Amino acid sequence: MEFEPWMLLIFPLFFGMGWLAARIDIKELLSESGTLPQSYFQGLNFLLNEQQDKAIEAFIEVVKVDPQTVELHFALGSLFRRRGEVDRALRMHHNLLDRADLDNAKREQAVFELAQDYLKAGIFDRAESLFLELEKTQYAKPALEFLLELFQKEHDWVQAIGVAKTLATRFDVSYNKLAALFYCELAEEVGGVGEIVRAREYLQQALSVWPDAVRATMMMGDLALAEGDKVQAVELWKSIEEQDALYLPLVADRILTTLRELEREPEGIALLREYLRKYHSLDVLNVVFDGVLKHEGAAAAYELVRDELKSNPTLLGLDKLLEARLLEVTMDRRADIEMVKELIHRRTRSLATYHCAHCGFKARLFYWHCPACLSWDSYLPRRNEETGITV
Repeated sequence: MEFEPWMLLIFPLFFGMGWLAARIDIKELLSESGTLPQSYFQGLNFLLNEQQDKAIEAFIEVVKVDPQTVELHFALGSLFRRRGEVDRALRMHHNLLDRADLDNAKREQAVFELAQDYLKAGIFDRAESLFLELEKTQYAKPALEFLLELFQKEHDWVQAIGVAKTLATRFDVSYNKLAALFYCELAEEVGGVGEIVRAREYLQQALSVWPDAVRATMMMGDLALAEGDKVQAVELWKSIEEQDALYLPLVADRILTTLRELEREPEGIALLREYLRKYHSLDVLNVVFDGVLKHEGAAAAYELVRDELKSNPTLLGLDKLLEARLLEVTMDRRADIEMVKELIHRRTRSLATYHCAHCGFKARLFYWHCPACLSWDSYLPRRNEETGITV
């Protein structure tokens, strides 16, 4: 395409149009900013200078001067709740609900925010009633999820199961695993006061909604043992291999102890040896080690740990190997091995804990419900060294 002299006229034209558009935008911006209170700009300045407390106070002044700033009400209310200033959040959201000119959408939003304030404050009855008001609104799903959280805080497992089922039905989201854990909580409560029949019914319901509910199977075995049916208890614990073999370490000691009471300890040792060969577990190793040591002696126990360490090298396994070695060495060599074992034991303390995959909380005991973040089924039934967690 050849250059034509008339094309020179295009550039001034575009420049003029851009200048005119900019002037119009600036005038409109100045016109709008003139209607905003001075406190609004002070608040922005404080935010830019990372002076959050002063910015909040400035925005509160804006709300007082201009009650129409609905979005600012919501923003401040949510901020107060996150900061733990629940009383201020409650006042902010109550003020919104008292306004006669608030449309339905904003009113529903205010109810939703107010319900969260009450939940945060621990005023569960008011929070529950407000969340229930939102059943047929756009906030139905999050309101039900907050209700689920509320009933868990109250340990009202029956209500929690009902909400989980409602969420699954209305929003096509599976809460079966969570419901199974709630049934286990119910079983634990009634079983603790001797209501074995009711406890078993709850556990059967847990397995009906989630067939792979390992916790329910473990508890079924515990109930069978409590009723004196040791054979049935062992069979139930063994069936966990079909549900999820990862959880076998949690019942290894129960299996061996119960078979010992049935005078079938060698059978138990053989079974756990097979589990150890197939699934490699430090907890299973510890249980088998004690059994082999008792029945076959220190040399056999040492050989067991050495073979396991070859196929599954871990520091915790090495610690156990040194423990086995100490049983055989003479007194003149014992001090050196004890010193090495103590050094390794110090290093492996953190490796012998369980780990919450959700929040990172570490614990010596295994939990189905994390005591730190309250997540369900977030612990792997393996020690940290086995899962690769080394800090």
